[in-house]
Amino acid sequence: MLDYTLCNELLAEEGKSLAEQARIAADLGYVGLELAPATLGAAPHRLSASEVAGIRQTVEDAGLRVTGLHWLLSGYPELSITDPARQGRAQDVLVKLVGLCAALGGEVLIHGSPKQRLRPEGMDDGALISHLAAFFAPVAEAAEQNGVIYCIEPLSRAEDNTINTVAQGVALARAIGSPAFKTMIDISAAGQTEPPVAGLIREWVPTGLIGHIHANDTNRGAPGMGDDPFPEIVAALVNSGWNRPVGVEPFRTLIDARVTAATGIATLRACERACA
Repeated sequence: MLDYTLCNELLAEEGKSLAEQARIAADLGYVGLELAPATLGAAPHRLSASEVAGIRQTVEDAGLRVTGLHWLLSGYPELSITDPARQGRAQDVLVKLVGLCAALGGEVLIHGSPKQRLRPEGMDDGALISHLAAFFAPVAEAAEQNGVIYCIEPLSRAEDNTINTVAQGVALARAIGSPAFKTMIDISAAGQTEPPVAGLIREWVPTGLIGHIHANDTNRGAPGMGDDPFPEIVAALVNSGWNRPVGVEPFRTLIDARVTAATGIATLRACERACA
């Protein structure tokens, strides 16, 4: 069976404490929480060792683990990974978030954060990949040193004009050339940009360049809240031998965050049973 981890921001937005978030996720059958750093405080890259240990213990007390971090720069609206005038601090923050992820026991960081990665005007695809490869080189080195995987997330063209396809993410990973830097598949974004998602999974997972999967519907709800073909998507994951936690990442709720999280994992589990 596949393992599922729950992205925590919808629960956090409802005012649930981290302990409550972890208990809800555990009750629903998730193996862990995938944390948005902004839910941990105003400057999560500056958390003290004791604060980090407390966060980790809170999640583990519920029988879960922190599987990773995502939405890395949502709490840093002033930063940019593409604007040379703002790249330096962004790079410093990301290197520190790599260390945070490792200290929490996480295994993967997902870099989406579309507002902080707008393409410089007039920059073509080749120049963009070179620009981003130079920026991410020390981040990838930090990831390798900390034993975690850093993933660039292809986002839909409605959100972003830099990395929109898995092939573009792969091109960046290959340009960097680090085993700790990969790309990933966000089912919602991929379903909008380059369907069918099951075909992307079959094509790219065997390459070893996919470091994570986010499960969500193209309507931005949880699996089961829309019409995406999750039976085929889950079958592709199972048949590809995917063996890492799948992050359930809805952006809107059905009734509330708990019902949304329950709908997502129940749908995915039902799809697994159907393809067994």
